[in-house]
Amino acid sequence: MFPTLSTALSALTADQTAISVTGNNLANLNTTGFKAGTVQFSDLMSQMIGAGPGTQVGMGVGQVQTTSQYTQGSTTSTGAPLDAAIQGNGFFVVNDPSTNQQLYTRDGAFQLDAQGDLETATGQLVQGWSAVGGVVNSNGPVSNITVPVGSVIPGTATANMSATINLNSQSPVGTNFSAPIQIYDSLGQAHTATITFTQAGAGSWNYAVNLPDSDFTTPQGGVPLTSGTLQFDGAGNLISPAASSGPVPISISGLADGANTLNVNWNLFDPNGNQFITQYAEASGTSNPQQDGSAAGQVSNVALANGGSVVATYSNGAQVTVGQLALASIANPQSLVSVGDNNLQVSAASAAPAIGAPNSGGLGQVMAGSLESSTVDIATEFTQLIALQQAYQANSKIVTTVDQLAQSTIALIQA
Repeated sequence: MFPTLSTALSALTADQTAISVTGNNLANLNTTGFKAGTVQFSDLMSQMIGAGPGTQVGMGVGQVQTTSQYTQGSTTSTGAPLDAAIQGNGFFVVNDPSTNQQLYTRDGAFQLDAQGDLETATGQLVQGWSAVGGVVNSNGPVSNITVPVGSVIPGTATANMSATINLNSQSPVGTNFSAPIQIYDSLGQAHTATITFTQAGAGSWNYAVNLPDSDFTTPQGGVPLTSGTLQFDGAGNLISPAASSGPVPISISGLADGANTLNVNWNLFDPNGNQFITQYAEASGTSNPQQDGSAAGQVSNVALANGGSVVATYSNGAQVTVGQLALASIANPQSLVSVGDNNLQVSAASAAPAIGAPNSGGLGQVMAGSLESSTVDIATEFTQLIALQQAYQANSKIVTTVDQLAQSTIALIQA
């Protein structure tokens, strides 16, 4: 009688544990990167009273083991610039600043704090590699990924400029047409270089390049930075200077802001020898002005790219890779222990984590602007919950029956 009661009580305990796991799964139905827990019941063996020495008798379900199934969850596009999902094997590596403990998670809902540290929604610091001197070295040890949110990148002096220009072949002699192109000096200051074309005769145009006098320490008084003549053939093609002559050099010194001498190449042809300037019987016009300089810039946006690169966009349009997410591979992830906030830590049974860049060494890929959904299936969990409820009721009935038999036995003794 008492072994039967013990069996039923152990089964009730196991059922309670399994119900708790199912309840936890349902509670995390919408938790990013959550891996559903599963239960596995096993027989509890015990020596029955009255049996011979060493005799083992099965006493039914008496204990339950819980594990998490690390299957791939579906990937949902969020469009958030700092969201990331792992497609395949691995965990994001984070550090808990309160304990300085390294943890692991599949939840890639990241954000930046006021200091520019990349962190999880619950404040753990995301680990990886930050750029040093503009270079990200993913072979070194991981550390906090820090974005230089207050930094300023210097301007870049223009070295090349061009524009697609047509000069109207029907223009009378003496007609002027101007094409402005914005360029930058070594301090990142913008200047407007104006190319003035003057019709000099059939198929011939003179040109002169100027900057405003206010841009110079000493006003130039209208003296051009460079000048020359363009010649076109009867089909409107530029024949002089020829492509083989190279670009027109422009040297600009004595700038009022103290910038270095600016040496700019005005390209009349692209690298394939195609002309930028033509003379057709159409209105004179300019399109697609291009130059390779830039102003100084501050960080205006930070986003993750596919592969886990952290990219900062600056106000001058420059994009710079400032960090790289790390992933960790753990051979037996079922041994990890949940510590809350969607984070896991290694246990004594865990294999040593192997940390590296995404899509290397068997690690999965990082998908930017996405999150991994929970692997909980609501239909499966409710079915499991019904089965566990029935098992709990059945074992409760056994306890009630054993209690009634015990009361009857005591009554017989007392009679």
